[in-house]
Amino acid sequence: MQKKKVKKIKKTGKNWKKFWKLGADEFNTQFFGVNKEGEMTATEGHHIYNINDLAHKYGTPLQIIFPFIIEDRLKDLIGYFQAYMKIYGYKGKFFYHYPMKVNQNKEFILPILSEGGNLEVTSANELWIVKKLWEGERFNSKIRVLCNGPKTEQYLDLIEELRGKGMNIVPIIESMEELDRISKYKGDVGVRVDLNIKADTHWDKKFDRFGLSERDVLDLSKIKNLKIMHYHLGSQIKTQKSVLDGVKHAFSIYAQLQKVHPSLDTLDIGGGFGVPYEKKKFYTAKGVSSKIIKILKNLSDKAGIKHPNLAVEWGQYVVAPSQVTIYKVISEKSIPKANAKAWYIVDGSFMNDLKDTWAIHQKWHTIPANNMHGGLKTVWLAGSTCDSDDKYTAGGNYILLPKLHEGKEQFIAITDTGAYQDGLASHHCLLSAPMKLVAQDGMIKIARKRETPDSIGKLFGWNGDHK
Repeated sequence: MQKKKVKKIKKTGKNWKKFWKLGADEFNTQFFGVNKEGEMTATEGHHIYNINDLAHKYGTPLQIIFPFIIEDRLKDLIGYFQAYMKIYGYKGKFFYHYPMKVNQNKEFILPILSEGGNLEVTSANELWIVKKLWEGERFNSKIRVLCNGPKTEQYLDLIEELRGKGMNIVPIIESMEELDRISKYKGDVGVRVDLNIKADTHWDKKFDRFGLSERDVLDLSKIKNLKIMHYHLGSQIKTQKSVLDGVKHAFSIYAQLQKVHPSLDTLDIGGGFGVPYEKKKFYTAKGVSSKIIKILKNLSDKAGIKHPNLAVEWGQYVVAPSQVTIYKVISEKSIPKANAKAWYIVDGSFMNDLKDTWAIHQKWHTIPANNMHGGLKTVWLAGSTCDSDDKYTAGGNYILLPKLHEGKEQFIAITDTGAYQDGLASHHCLLSAPMKLVAQDGMIKIARKRETPDSIGKLFGWNGDHK
């Protein structure tokens, strides 16, 4: 009989920072580190935030937003594209549009506007927020707003209202039903094409429902104010090849469309740029931006047409690393015959707070916020709802976390939670949403107070009388 192999657990040693893959640009953890006490930190210039101390002071579950990370990533992204345009002699302009659906919290949107980002909305209610920003003079008329998504009458009315007030707002035609009304729009318009191409993403492209088909786009009658051709391959594109294949194929459509619509001058390659959630080797924005500009220049020159302006909507890439979610381990249960030795039950919910854990089996970079220098254990994580799907198992593998010790609290931090999770959040079992903090300029501000039973009850019609 062969002896069963015993899985050895790697020791952290003294280099806790390296072991937990912190402080690494390629993993989007360059702002996070470990102090000598084995506690997780975040660094903004000369300001250092102790994650363990914040969890102790404010309690858990807790979400910490770092706006400076958003600003840094957007500044770098714009810089990459503009630098390579200059290097390769590319004559088009670059535009960044933040898709608000990724995270609509003002603590995410305002830093993007401050760094010169434009916006993209997908509903009348998102556009209503833009209207309030406009009325509050939080951005000027140079900032462009793209309007994607199915257009209700309310949505179209608001688009026309804001254009009448001087906003640079561009509706994107999503369907033949929208074509009639939008084609009469007095400002610039765009069209979304459903590329007949397969990409390695979360989406099932066999049944895509967005945009016009390639054939329908190329058969469009002349639209004198058509400025933008937009496409979107899907969320969390896994390979550089898929990104570049999309650009090449889209340009072939763009070049044909431009012959009929000479006003067309911008190619919007949409969002979907991936994030290395699992902290494994991944393509980079710097490398891909160089290749995109090189491809578009060569194809444009070959086709004999003007270099198109380029727009990207890489929202997840910009904001995901800017938020960390923290839980406290409240109990432990052993697991017989599994990759993990025990369940660590936390004081929050994956189904409520980090919906993609359940919806698309998202993997997360999960690290201890304290006690990093102790012995480790292979564990799975379970949330505090009564639902069996409220768990995180790293795809059935395991998570390495410190062993629990009586009298010692154990906090765990999950990074890259700034994209989509807030908008998808719910209140299964009426659990409270995490409290939200903003860490900026060395100061801590409470952005959202911890929910009370009364405040949650009101969401479901209980107004205190319980009748």
